[in-house]
Amino acid sequence: MPKLTMERAKELLATTTTEAHLFEHAIGVSAAMGAMARHFGEDEGYWQAVGYLHDYDYEQFPEEHLAHTREPLLDAGVDEESVRAILAHGWGLCSEEKPETPLEKSLFTVDELTGLVAATARMRPGGLSDLETSSVKKKFKDKRFAAKIDRAVIQQGCELLGMELGDVIALTIEGMRQQMDALGLGPKE
Repeated sequence: MPKLTMERAKELLATTTTEAHLFEHAIGVSAAMGAMARHFGEDEGYWQAVGYLHDYDYEQFPEEHLAHTREPLLDAGVDEESVRAILAHGWGLCSEEKPETPLEKSLFTVDELTGLVAATARMRPGGLSDLETSSVKKKFKDKRFAAKIDRAVIQQGCELLGMELGDVIALTIEGMRQQMDALGLGPKE
């Protein structure tokens, strides 16, 4: 079975999702996953596609997130590796699938982290264009800032990856910066 492509991921997400902020989140996670793929020497386009599709059932089933993902995606011809990675991003929250591969661990980690990076970028005139890792790390420590973001999940993901928080933040910024205009996080005029 062929690996998931970005074109197919966009087609599939469009069948379940209508809210602009969910598409923005998909773009952000996809971009971060591309940077993680480059870091690990993996297939960037494939990792981006998995990142883009990760919240496939979220808009329709926010209280049962990922419970309506496996069968519809497999039926749509999505490969098992992609489906497993998507399910593993909710490990311990709404899924039993533990992240095992670099792909799965990366998605688990950057899903929450992209929210923190975006929230930090929104506070700055330069947006993502000149955002530094140290700024995000400072906001990571401030539990009141973007309080809904689960920092324990991000930390756990870094541990699973065997990477320092700062290194994962730097990769996430690097990836998201490539999509800053699509994310509405470019420099403010």
